[in-house]
Amino acid sequence: MKLARDSILLLCGIAVAFSAVGQTLQPEAIRPTGVPESLPRNEETATPTPKAKHSRSKTARAARAESTPRPSAVPQTSGGVPSTGAKSVMMVDARTGQTLYEKNADEVRQAASTQKLLTALIIAEHGFLDQRVTVESIDTMAEPVKLNIRSGDTYQRIDLLRALLVKSPNDVARCLARDHAGSVEAFAAVMNQRAHELGATHSHFVNPNGLPVPGQYSSARDLSLIARAAYANPTIRSIVCLPTLVFRYANGRTRELENTNKVLKQLSFCNGMKTGYTEAAGHCLIASGSRPGRDVIVVVLGDSKSGVWRDASALLSWGLWM
Repeated sequence: MKLARDSILLLCGIAVAFSAVGQTLQPEAIRPTGVPESLPRNEETATPTPKAKHSRSKTARAARAESTPRPSAVPQTSGGVPSTGAKSVMMVDARTGQTLYEKNADEVRQAASTQKLLTALIIAEHGFLDQRVTVESIDTMAEPVKLNIRSGDTYQRIDLLRALLVKSPNDVARCLARDHAGSVEAFAAVMNQRAHELGATHSHFVNPNGLPVPGQYSSARDLSLIARAAYANPTIRSIVCLPTLVFRYANGRTRELENTNKVLKQLSFCNGMKTGYTEAAGHCLIASGSRPGRDVIVVVLGDSKSGVWRDASALLSWGLWM
């Protein structure tokens, strides 16, 4: 009787052991490789359809495209230097001064208001920009583009400098020049001395605003040398990139000044610098641009009204991505 009971107990123990082994091995036998045990059964066995995989790939490509600059943001060229209608062109690396392209760069031409960049450079380098300047009647005699500052009014030098570079008023140029050197004629001597120091030895300036007068001239190469010095000046760099500026007159009235440089709004990588126009000089522009690791300055002289923006934009783009 005892023997029979022991046999029954032994058989029950063996059955329980086999059952436990089966419960342990069975889940591992059906789980796909690499799928965590904690996932629900329907996620363990589900296989992504080709459509879902394509959708994820498309989303990833779209995300990458948004984070990458679009090629259309840079005007396309055929690989060579863009063709231009300007009479004279000079393009340089703003950091090294290396010539990237030139076209009649030493041809003597009138520079119009682009020479105000030299006027601004002299004022900025002199400093004391928080000091006040009192306008005199002789300063206001500067048609046609004027800010209409009035004799007896006082302004901080920095406010006049900002207006000069953004809106290019001739009366402001005369005011800053006379305040700096005592007279427009004396300031012209300062301009010529500073130009020669920069290597611009084929230029001669008679006034601070670029209005046509006998004996005043420059060249695309000389203006590129002046522009490089201006580009390296932090005060000027902080102004020429401004699309607009609010100017406050001495009587408290304010006026919004829009930058005359249209390329500044057309190209996100353009960061300055100075426009110019007279009937004799044609349409002129000094434009600067920057991207990581590269800075370029383009000088365009003697162009058409629409061509100056097109030519400067194409050259600036080509110079930055050549």
